[in-house]
Amino acid sequence: MKPIKTNAMRMLDRAKIPYELFTYEVDEKDLSGTHVATVVGLPYSQVFKTLVAKGDKTGYVVFVIPVDCEIDLKAAAHHSGNKRVEMIAVKDLLNVTGYIRGGCSPVGMKKQFPTYFDSSVTKHDRIAVSAGVRGCQMFLESEKLIEFTKAEIKEVIR
Repeated sequence: MKPIKTNAMRMLDRAKIPYELFTYEVDEKDLSGTHVATVVGLPYSQVFKTLVAKGDKTGYVVFVIPVDCEIDLKAAAHHSGNKRVEMIAVKDLLNVTGYIRGGCSPVGMKKQFPTYFDSSVTKHDRIAVSAGVRGCQMFLESEKLIEFTKAEIKEVIR
């Protein structure tokens, strides 16, 4: 089997940001982040999912939150300079980001969108995020990831 290499991995490689890969068998019936965390053997609080929303003022905005949490859309809107934000439809995800549901990474989207990590990220030196395909997570230093994605840290979960 050919080794996986995604845009997200290529970008981190070029930036010389080290990461560890966790690959796993994808369960099409359960694409939840909590399932992924269980399969890769990390606590839910250390595995982050990437959500894409559209703000009424700023356009597309990316939020990276723990897999067992829900986004607080009011807080997300406030912190991103919008009056309101709405999650984009799953059918629009590929066109906007270049990624599909279950494989959306905060690294390597088609464009660099304003990105916000939930403040709980500061509790961990290393976190896991999607590597850009289903069945593959990147485990890396949270500080380097935040810096690379030019993200801000805000409280955006309920």
